[in-house]
Amino acid sequence: MNTITRLDMPIPSGENLKAARIAAGLSQVQAAELMGYSLQVGSRGGVQSRTWQALESATDERNIQGPVFAMFLLLTGQHPEFRLIEKNSSETGPA
Repeated sequence: MNTITRLDMPIPSGENLKAARIAAGLSQVQAAELMGYSLQVGSRGGVQSRTWQALESATDERNIQGPVFAMFLLLTGQHPEFRLIEKNSSETGPA
């Protein structure tokens, strides 16, 4: 039987999310792509993620949920307790 590890994390403020994104060296667009958020063409023709912008905004009420933030930290190597490692081919199989 597999053990389930909970990735409880507090809901980050927009400032905390932005700091984690910058520490990872990602633009808002790259962070949004990594986490599967939609992208749009901006008014000046560039690509943007309005959702990610809102999540980082101090004035918007939307927040990234704690487990999603935990996954972002895992994917960018910043989680305080865990890291992702690749399974060996001998470990890969049906769950």
